[in-house]
Amino acid sequence: MKYSGWPDPGDLVVGNVDEIEDFGVFVDLEEYEDRRGLVHVSEVASGWIKNIRDHVTPGETVVCKVLEVDESSQQIDLSIKDVNDHQRSDKIQDWKNERKADKWMSLAFGEDMSDEQYTTVANGLLGEYGSLYDGFEQAAIHGKEALDGTDLSEEEIEALVATARENVSVPYVNVTGYVQLRSPNPEGVDDVRAALEAAEGNGEVPDEVELSVTYVGAPEYRIKVKAPSYKVAEDALEASADRARDAIAERGGTAQFHRERQLEDE
Repeated sequence: MKYSGWPDPGDLVVGNVDEIEDFGVFVDLEEYEDRRGLVHVSEVASGWIKNIRDHVTPGETVVCKVLEVDESSQQIDLSIKDVNDHQRSDKIQDWKNERKADKWMSLAFGEDMSDEQYTTVANGLLGEYGSLYDGFEQAAIHGKEALDGTDLSEEEIEALVATARENVSVPYVNVTGYVQLRSPNPEGVDDVRAALEAAEGNGEVPDEVELSVTYVGAPEYRIKVKAPSYKVAEDALEASADRARDAIAERGGTAQFHRERQLEDE
């Protein structure tokens, strides 16, 4: 996706080094249609520059800070030296993510999707999440609910969600808790079994959550939750423990719960 407008002063932009002259570097902006900027030699690197070609090469991808924009003269002044390593890394990753999302748009709606439809869908995602990639990521995690705030049609939302869930790699976290279940009744085994079934969800577990309950050693059982964020995971874990506690209490038993956390990126 390329923007048709102009960047603003202070923006970070990704560009491709097109021409190198003694006075500076011409950079084609990758994120904008038909936009080109100039990095004056004094903005290429800190300190005295003996040979500008020691610092940049033709075809190199660079991240620049926009210094000034003069639309009337079609001029964009850029700086390479004002971008630190952290900013450069983050911007390149964001740019790569948007390129992925652009391909996912084609997967969702076909290579022949019209410019009008592309613009409509893109604006819906940008308006809600600020980027195409973030829109796809939220659709992968939360499904149709993530796009409720947009004006997209039901068919468009379904296509986005299906494509997102096939292509987006979502970071997940795991949280683990332990519940001890006791029943004084002769049918105590059945009481515990009912509490474990309740802990597993009874259809109340959100789609984006994976929950499992496993035996540790009498009377303790492990509840493990995998979810896209700690809040979602912790809410699901607490809800699971509450269901087990309520179920065993109805039968005259008791439940004690404690938990631990562990972050995992997949």
